[in-house]
Order: sequence, then C-alpha cells, then structure tokens
Amino acid sequence: MSTPPPARHSRRPARSHRVAVGVTAALVAVPLFAASGAFAVYQHLNHNIDTATDVDKYLGTARPTTTATADPLVDGYAGRPVNVLVMGIDSRAGKNKKFGYVPGMRADSLFLVHLPADRSRVDVVSIPRDSLLPRPECTHADGSTSPASTSSIVNESFEVGAGKDGNLTTAAACTRKTVEAVTGVRTDEHVVVDMVGVGDVIDTLGGVPFCVPAKMDSKKSGLHVLPGKQVFDGRTSIQWLRTRTGVGGDLWIGSDLKRLDRQHDFLEAVADKVHSENLLGKPTTLLKVLDRATKAISVSPGLGDLRSMAGIASGLRGVDGSDIEAVTVPTASVPHQSGRVAWTSAADDLWQRVAGDRPLVDPAPKPTSTSTHTTKAKPRPTTSPGVCG
Repeated sequence: MSTPPPARHSRRPARSHRVAVGVTAALVAVPLFAASGAFAVYQHLNHNIDTATDVDKYLGTARPTTTATADPLVDGYAGRPVNVLVMGIDSRAGKNKKFGYVPGMRADSLFLVHLPADRSRVDVVSIPRDSLLPRPECTHADGSTSPASTSSIVNESFEVGAGKDGNLTTAAACTRKTVEAVTGVRTDEHVVVDMVGVGDVIDTLGGVPFCVPAKMDSKKSGLHVLPGKQVFDGRTSIQWLRTRTGVGGDLWIGSDLKRLDRQHDFLEAVADKVHSENLLGKPTTLLKVLDRATKAISVSPGLGDLRSMAGIASGLRGVDGSDIEAVTVPTASVPHQSGRVAWTSAADDLWQRVAGDRPLVDPAPKPTSTSTHTTKAKPRPTTSPGVCG
C-alpha cells in the first residue's frame, strides 16, 4: 500500500514569486545602503539583530560537519544545501502581556526552510506544534540539563530549552536538537521571530489588507473579526496568527493544522503588501520596516550579519513561484489525546527527501497520450483567500 503524500499548501505561482522577490529585495537593500556610504544605517540595523553566538556548544558534537564560509555578500553555503529552522515564539511576558499573560515561552510556529545546493527552488516544511515526538536531553546556559522525554509536543522543546531565565539561544538549540534527532536532517541555521516584532512591522507598513472568510471570535486570543475585506493592524494580525479555538469559521475544530493554513494565507497577504509598497523606492519606509524587523529576530551566527543574509538571498534571485513548495508534515490524530498528532510513515519519505536534497514532491508525469485533444487549463487565481477581489 502506498503512503499518502504530505499535506500541501495551495501553491500560487504569481504570489509565491512575490514572496521570493520581496524577501530578496529586503535582504539586499541594506548592503546597498552600506555600499553607497550610509554605513551608519547598516551598522544600526545590524546591531538590532540578536545573534546566538554560542549556540553550537549547546547543539553537541555528534553532528555532520560543514564546509561553509562566511564571505560578505557571498552565499557562505554556496555549492551545498542549507536548512534553516524558523521558530515563531509565543512568549506572553514583557510587551506581550497585552495579548494575555501565559507563563513560559513556546514556539508557536515551526518550519524548516530547505535551499538545495543548486538554489533552483525553495522547500518549506511546516511542523505542527502539537506533534508528539521524543525530545533529547538539553543543556541550559548555567550548565544544568533537562532530561530527555520519550513523547512530548514539539513546541515544548523551546520552553524546556529556554529554562528559567528564558534564554533564546538554549531554547533554539533544544528545538534544533529535537528536530534533528527525529528527522535525521541537520539544521544549519535558525531564526527566532518574536510575535510583537511582527505586529510592529505590520503597523509600520500601515496594516495589511485581508479578506476574512467568516465572522470569528476567540475569547482566548482576543480575536473578534467580521467577514469581508479589512485592514489588519499589528495587534489584530498577532491575534489572527495565534488563534486556534473559538466560534466561527473553522475555529470550532480547534485544529493547529487549520491554524497553519490561516497563517499561510495571512503571510501571503503580507507578502502582497510588501510587494505593492515598492519599498526599494521608498527608502524612509524601508528603513523603518527593516529597523522593526531586525529587532524582532534572534539568529544563529551564520545569519548574524545582514550581508550574510543578502548573500544567501542573492542566490535565489532566479527562483520562480513554481519552484517554491510548501508542505506540512503528514500526521494522524492520537487516540484519547485531543489535539495531539503523530507523524505518519509518509513523514519518513519527506525527511529523506530533504536530507537527500531531493524535491519534496515528485513532478507530475508527462502525458503519454498522442491524442490531439487538449484540455483547457484552469485559470490561476489572482488572489488568495487572504485578499478580497
């Protein structure tokens, strides 16, 4: 019996291309400022980035070796694949208390970005936060350790690794170790994104137009939206990204997988907003956006300089939307554990593809018929569920 394919997000070629172009443009912009003499601007933005300089010591020594270099404005991973684990944190401390205080620090969103050695495509694998997985022993900044677990939800790895002092470096390291142990895939770099920072970026952009499919109310996240076209400010955006349960739409299901779909739609709407703003032609707005964005992230050393990010991004300039594939790890519900999911056997094939630098999904077979009959292609959608026509 064949195993089911991984869940795929609907891929929208034109919009995906905007994502690639928007990200590349933003990353390349800062080095251009530096080259033009505005070095103080580059230094300011680069100083904003929190770099986990000592993360390697918490990842242990039993890891594949690397031959990466770190030449400015050059892809330090050129000629080999690179995997970046992205973690969106859901801390409710500090500024985040206004969204409802909850103790601890969690990785509310988790996905792996795989760039192949030839930089011909971008693969994105979303990891459901409620996936039950084994967790290895993790080390804290003070030298103490947290015991391994045979089964816990994957987003707890971040909280466990953070320890009592909420250390982002050890939190990211514990999450990376967990993902590496269960997938067999090396995570070369990581990015931790803070929710409040996302809200600040959206407010700086003047909000994001979004089409809400149905009235939704969530007492837990504070989300209250009506159906139809709206402009989400930073606060509403964060509530939308966090909401899993409530009334209206598909919130009654309480599914993290449904939330992943909603997050995907919203991030595409953000990409449209960035694209439509033509930020490279508006240096004042661009600098404000980059200032907010760089303050919202903590990264591993290989991404700790904006020139390094630009070097990697420059290698993707030829990537078209049809070369961007986004999938979710195949899962099945866990009996008697509401909301928890376990990876199916199809996940093994998925991670073997990533480790082997192979496409996530096999290309469609070419037609073998010699018939002259042709089928009219379905028109590509011009908008996503997140943007009203």
